[in-house]
Amino acid sequence: MTESLAIAQSRLLAPTGLDQHGIERAFGALLGPGIEFGDFYFQHSRRESWSMEDGIVKDGAHAIEQGVGVRAISGEKTGFAYSEDIDANALLAAAGSARAIARDGRSHAPLALAPVRAPVLYPALDPVDALDNAEKVEALRRIDKLLRAADPRVKQVMVGLSGNVDTVLVARSDGVLASDVRPLVRMNVQVIVEHNGRRESGYAGFGGRYSYTELLANGQPEKFAREALRQALVNLEAIDAPAGVMPVVLGNGWPGVLLHEAVGHGLEGDFNRKGTSTYAGRMGQRVASPGVTIVDDGTLEGRRGSLNVDDEGTPTACTTLIEDGVLVGYMQDTLNARLMGAKPTGNGRRESFAHLVMPRMTNTYMRAGTHDPEEMIRSVKRGLYAVNFGGGQVDITSGKYVFSATEAYLIEDGKVTAPVKGATLIGNGPETMQRVAMIGNDLALDDGVGTCGKDGQSVPVGVGQPSLLISELTVGGTQAD
Repeated sequence: MTESLAIAQSRLLAPTGLDQHGIERAFGALLGPGIEFGDFYFQHSRRESWSMEDGIVKDGAHAIEQGVGVRAISGEKTGFAYSEDIDANALLAAAGSARAIARDGRSHAPLALAPVRAPVLYPALDPVDALDNAEKVEALRRIDKLLRAADPRVKQVMVGLSGNVDTVLVARSDGVLASDVRPLVRMNVQVIVEHNGRRESGYAGFGGRYSYTELLANGQPEKFAREALRQALVNLEAIDAPAGVMPVVLGNGWPGVLLHEAVGHGLEGDFNRKGTSTYAGRMGQRVASPGVTIVDDGTLEGRRGSLNVDDEGTPTACTTLIEDGVLVGYMQDTLNARLMGAKPTGNGRRESFAHLVMPRMTNTYMRAGTHDPEEMIRSVKRGLYAVNFGGGQVDITSGKYVFSATEAYLIEDGKVTAPVKGATLIGNGPETMQRVAMIGNDLALDDGVGTCGKDGQSVPVGVGQPSLLISELTVGGTQAD
């Protein structure tokens, strides 16, 4: 972590004359009687985005933001303040504001910070400067031209490119000093096609924690552009989806977003500590079919949801949540872990220095099973094959969810037949996990486009799963089955 620490100090501290000793002195204003834990979270964020529609650049935005968030924790109470100024005076003022939550309790010994050791999962680079603006625009224009030449039914093309780098420095009252330089790039492609007066769309995107050069290499933009077009053309042929209770085969990869929402959020520590999750108090109990193993893994190299350290300076880990159908773990930040008598799992995350830390997912996926996906299809007389998903809604307390399928097909007599439109999956997360009848041998992660929202905060995440056969699921459609 030497390189990231040097970069963090040069970007965050040096411009205002602040150094490690200045941070240690600021803890004197933060820590005092009644404060059990405190931290400083310094962040410098540089981001840009480009969008092209019908061959014309519609938007090119660039922004730089920086600041420091300060926490003081006493029992279940958290005092929080932040400043967009990073200097000794601002640090002391924010520390005093955060400390004001408590006035009695134990005192603290003088603090000495020491860098934490963590694996390096991505390069400490700034992708924004890797290409000049003309090259970025040309990359978008190539995709626009490719899609318009590919099929006369293409009527509209929208392409987006974004890149950012977050530089963070975390100093904690237990002496931990952690740093991270987090690059993130992404490309999105949406295409609208029209035939005989009917218009449909398709979407594809990809990205991760690396440079623009890697993002645009090896024909990846062209590959995902063709995928967006394929989806749009499939939707042109789609018939109305059936409605009713039926077997559903979920595709691998991105359909793991259903797992993320319907199960993952319910396994975050805060919901379980407060007893509001459907999984609260069920540790050691069977909550899914045998064979179902779900993990949250922040240590996958270059992935969108991965972090060298979380936003509290804790190295990320691969945390098993459900093992062979049994609940064995929750995702924890430091506050909820302490209150639950558990250990932090590297899942403390925040949108920015101006937001509080919460336990959040990183890359959440189900491990592979042994079944051939074709075997799942052959076993279904009449059902639905859901390949891609759009948005959804979940109630954490009950576990109920509703998800819309953006690409789905009928299964008839063990064969995939007509594409359908308007299909929604309606169910309950724990109940759905109990109805997993087959787990595929084709585990895949998503292509790097996931963003998770919780309590008004958004963070990048990854999802994944093998193909799954759900024995019974309610499908909402436009015609009775």
